[in-house]
Amino acid sequence: MIDHTGLEVSNAGKSREFYTKALAPLGYQLLMEIPKEYTEGVVVLGYGVAPKPDFWVAEGIPNEPRIHMAFRAGNRKQVDEFYHAALAAGGKDNGPPGPRPEYHENYYGAFVLDPDGHNIEAVCHDPV
Repeated sequence: MIDHTGLEVSNAGKSREFYTKALAPLGYQLLMEIPKEYTEGVVVLGYGVAPKPDFWVAEGIPNEPRIHMAFRAGNRKQVDEFYHAALAAGGKDNGPPGPRPEYHENYYGAFVLDPDGHNIEAVCHDPV
């Protein structure tokens, strides 16, 4: 079972704005920023559903190849809201909300590239 994961980004300010807005429809929020004296001076942000962050964004050299990260949505409406919020926060379309029957019958997802080109997805596995 996965406890937490994350990725590296080139501009912590842009990424903070993007992820704070894009993940809000999924119930995620910025829960923690590690003090720089523990991170060799880089920004490290922890997102999640309270009380525990499980997605970490660290300032540095963006991962190569870029990361694909999928967040589970509670329903299809949240997938749609994620997509629109992510685009409004500066993300780039990488696949609008919709069914993806090639994955499985009830797969409904949306894909957005973050400011560094990481492929960020919201997905619902329920039929509605």
